[in-house]
Amino acid sequence: MSETGGLFLSFEGIDGSGKSTQARRLAEHLRGLGREVVLTREPGGSAGAEEIRALVLNGDPDRWSAETEILLFTAARRDHLERTIQPALDRGAVVICDRFADSTRMYQGLSRGDLRAQVDKLHALMIGREPDITLLIDMDPAEGLSRALSRTGAEERFETFGLELQQAMRRGYLDLSREYADRFRVIDGAGSPDVVFARLLPALPEISGARA
Repeated sequence: MSETGGLFLSFEGIDGSGKSTQARRLAEHLRGLGREVVLTREPGGSAGAEEIRALVLNGDPDRWSAETEILLFTAARRDHLERTIQPALDRGAVVICDRFADSTRMYQGLSRGDLRAQVDKLHALMIGREPDITLLIDMDPAEGLSRALSRTGAEERFETFGLELQQAMRRGYLDLSREYADRFRVIDGAGSPDVVFARLLPALPEISGARA
C-alpha cells in the first residue's frame, strides 16, 4: 500500500480462468463502496503500452523471440507504471490490473525458455515494485483453454500454444503463489462468476466493506 492510501491489486491466471471478469466485478464493487478505482490491463493500460500490445499479441506467435518479448513487455510495463499506475496510487486510488509482471515470469520466463532470471533482473532494474496483493484465479487447464478458444477476436497470441502451455502455466502460477506467499491469494476459479466472486471478497480483508 502506498503512503497516500492507494492499493495496487493484480489478477493472474491461465487463459480462460475468468480473471478479467473478476477484476471487473471487484472494480464495480469497490466503486459502489465509494472508492476511486482504476481498472487497467497488461500489456497495455497507457497509450504507449497499448501500441506495444498490438505488436506482441497480433500475428504469428513465433514472430518474436522470448528475449525480444521480455524487452517489449518490460517497456510497456514501464510506460504503464509511469503514466497510469503510479499516478493513481499517489492520489489514493485502488488500482486493479489484469496481469502484471507475474505473467511475464510465466509466459516469457518459463514457458518459452529458462529465462526467469533475466525477467527478474530486468524487472528489478526498470520496474522495481510488485502489486500489494495478487489474486490468482486457479482453473483447470483444459476448461480454461476451452473457454479461451471460444472467444472471438484478433488477439490469440498465447491461446494458440495449446493445453501443454496451459498446464505448465498453472503449475508455474501455483509455484509463484508459494514463492511470493506474502502477496498472493489463490482463489478457486471453478463455478459461475457469482460463486467465484463470493470466494474472492473474503480474501481481501484489507479493503473495508469487501463483503458479498
